[in-house]
Amino acid sequence: MNEHNNKTKKATFAGGCFWCLEADFKKIDGVLEVVSGYIGGETENPTYHEVTLGGTGHAEAVQIHYDPAKITYPDLLDIYWRHVDPTDAGGQFVDRGSQYRPAIFYHGEDQKQLAQASRQVLEQSSTFNKPIAVEIVEFTQFYPAEDYHQDYYKKNAQRYQLYRQHSGRDQFLDSVWGNKSGRSDGNGKSGAGYSRPADPELKKKLTPLQYKVTRKDGTEPAFKNEYWDNKEEGIYVDIVSGEPLFSSTDKFDSGTGWPSFTKPLEAENVVEKEDRSFFMRRVEVRSKHGDSHLGHVFDDGPPPTGLRYCMNSASLRFIPKSDMAREGYAEYKGLFE
Repeated sequence: MNEHNNKTKKATFAGGCFWCLEADFKKIDGVLEVVSGYIGGETENPTYHEVTLGGTGHAEAVQIHYDPAKITYPDLLDIYWRHVDPTDAGGQFVDRGSQYRPAIFYHGEDQKQLAQASRQVLEQSSTFNKPIAVEIVEFTQFYPAEDYHQDYYKKNAQRYQLYRQHSGRDQFLDSVWGNKSGRSDGNGKSGAGYSRPADPELKKKLTPLQYKVTRKDGTEPAFKNEYWDNKEEGIYVDIVSGEPLFSSTDKFDSGTGWPSFTKPLEAENVVEKEDRSFFMRRVEVRSKHGDSHLGHVFDDGPPPTGLRYCMNSASLRFIPKSDMAREGYAEYKGLFE
């Protein structure tokens, strides 16, 4: 664990699989470190195997080290509520049992009062039609999980993405908070949903090439486009809707003259369709919310996926990591730390 200065504070939350909570909170500006671990039981130094069997009393949780000058505890609470199902005391999504129960473990009386007030606000809102079941309990002993669980979303990215996609977490959050509106922008505020503007507005917003590619399924020239050789760190979003699509961490030089990626940044924002145009059988890639034609995906890419998402620069807008917070994509900053 990294050392932090005396101004660093801690927050401890349980909300199902700690891989997911760790990945979500690490993307938030002002969060310095997130540690996956176990809390709330009686067994000393529990192992992952012991906790998953449900006999230790512990819950999977994350301990967050944050800079209060950049993000406040109420901000973290708001982000927490928007990343769990607070009405389910019996587990979270596909993971069942008390070891996956949601809970807030407060550090001191101030956090207790803030957590209780935050829960009351949620209870009085019309967001859920069932009671809020998240416990607010005093922090006791937190046991860091085994090393292989730390940064699991980075160390085992493909397995993590498969688990996340099939866990039901993101599907639930989107159904409650809208199209990605449950994802924090780093200031404790929810981002706007992603959608495609009306066609007349698009014609004013886009260049002729961008409109041709995104709306008429066009293709831009190889090696004569904006991002084919871009090596800067950042993410690529849909030029039409703004929804996150790809990351520079997955970009590679395919030699084709178009920007190529091994996998999407947000798999749920990418739709694949069979394309039989030009007497060929290919797999077209479109954005979910903007319905933009992005390019095609091929099975001749490098490890770890073996895929090549060959995209048109004209369908994308690049956001450097330095601009992510300002543009509302702070949750992805953790990709580049």
